[in-house]
Amino acid sequence: MKLAILSRNTKLYSTRRLVEAARDRGHSVRVLDPLRCYMRIAVDGFAMHHQGKPLSGYHAVIPRIGASVTRYGTAVLRQFELMRCYTPNPSDSILKARDKLRCHQILAAEGIALPATVFGDNPDDTSDLLAMLGPTPHVIKLNEGTQGAGVMLTEKLSASRSVIEALRGLYANFLVQEFVAEAKGADLRCFVVGDRVVAAMKRQAPKGDFRSNLHRGGSAKAVTPNPRETEVALRAARILGLGVAGVDLIRSNRGPLILEVNASPGLEGIETASGVDIAGSIIEYVANGGHRTGSRRRTASIRAA
Repeated sequence: MKLAILSRNTKLYSTRRLVEAARDRGHSVRVLDPLRCYMRIAVDGFAMHHQGKPLSGYHAVIPRIGASVTRYGTAVLRQFELMRCYTPNPSDSILKARDKLRCHQILAAEGIALPATVFGDNPDDTSDLLAMLGPTPHVIKLNEGTQGAGVMLTEKLSASRSVIEALRGLYANFLVQEFVAEAKGADLRCFVVGDRVVAAMKRQAPKGDFRSNLHRGGSAKAVTPNPRETEVALRAARILGLGVAGVDLIRSNRGPLILEVNASPGLEGIETASGVDIAGSIIEYVANGGHRTGSRRRTASIRAA
């Protein structure tokens, strides 16, 4: 099979692992920088070039589109889709997951539990907006932040108002959520491939912080999610139309609550914690056109792309 991986950096761990896993399984694979792809759109067909040469004959494309290039990256992915190329994560599904507000609305409408969330635009409504949410602490999140960046905890109502006023002054889009204290700074990352959670890890925030992201100094260990957590993670990915997803949830007194669904989840932290060959599971899933495959423990070493 001829595979393409949309990634801006061939040296990233996740990109290298996918290339390695594809080559180990006998597939032809090429990493394409989405910002170097350009498109011809016409009623007589769709065409795309990359660095001066035409792209054709690809059976599948795996998107690794960073938040900073979401708009153009998903346009390139959409062009691949229009050229009859399979992808486990369609462009529209990535856009749904990347927009936290839209994602929360979609999941809540389908009965997926999540922390209570409020959103508003007019500064005159801030007091009533926070009253709709309830007492502090509050978690304030940039709508398109990643890896824990743009996530703030406010202990007092006055602090919530001040942060909201500052963000509005910067014309930033943000959400305000309830703080779930019983989670104790921990969350679960469930890695979904098709109809299975192939690996999961519990991430714990470092002392003095509430964000459990590994990029923020959090620690991780492999865990086995309970049946309800597994079901919620699979449903969330399926509702958004994602074949590959990192579903983040917290354990609360009322059951698992979805924090985020990541359409381009990193592999390094969870492969290291779990020892599972997740890259291999992704490649096998894609090579089978989105049908279920088994996952294996990792045995191969990392090779440079």
